[in-house]
Amino acid sequence: MPLVTMTAFITHCLRSARLDLIGLLACTCLVWGLAGDAQAQTSPAQISNFKVERAGDAVVLSANVQFELSTAVEDALLKGVAMIFVAEADILRERWYWTNKKVAHAERHMRLAYQPLTRRWRLNVASGQITHAGLGLALNQNFDTLTDALAAVQRLSRWKIADASELDLDQRHLIEFRFALDVFQLPRPLQIGTLGQTDWDIAASLRQALVLEMIP
Repeated sequence: MPLVTMTAFITHCLRSARLDLIGLLACTCLVWGLAGDAQAQTSPAQISNFKVERAGDAVVLSANVQFELSTAVEDALLKGVAMIFVAEADILRERWYWTNKKVAHAERHMRLAYQPLTRRWRLNVASGQITHAGLGLALNQNFDTLTDALAAVQRLSRWKIADASELDLDQRHLIEFRFALDVFQLPRPLQIGTLGQTDWDIAASLRQALVLEMIP
């Protein structure tokens, strides 16, 4: 092959490679930009109206957790995939000489599912993991709309988290509260698909000094 032809061929290849590289970088920037927009549009869960009270011999917690479902989560619900939200509360006694001691722990598991035959929403609430064998032990509620069902999930009203006898009122205590969509209870293939996806990231938490209000 003549030298001139070889030089022209190499020059053409270099130009093509340069254009391919520029195109690849442009696509990468576009994907990053879309990912950034999607992340910016994701509304984190927020906790409001949080309070812990003493009602007789019980310690009860009330709170509202505001969040919006992403399109991905809502589509999965409509296709029959149940979503399980978990609320957890820990009461810790402060100890200056050692780590804080956990004196009480409570969980609330809320399984939200759509029933295509009746076009209604079903919410099961239990103090532990909800299995098909244990649904009978859960509190069951039915709703006509997703909005009403989500309102029940987001509102915790006088939820018993401990017995008053578990607390030494002469000592300082902390309250830790966590709320999240438990993606680890989703079907296995869907768990893998949610890795790194902010659409499925619904979580909120707080930690503060425990101040018990008395319910008249």
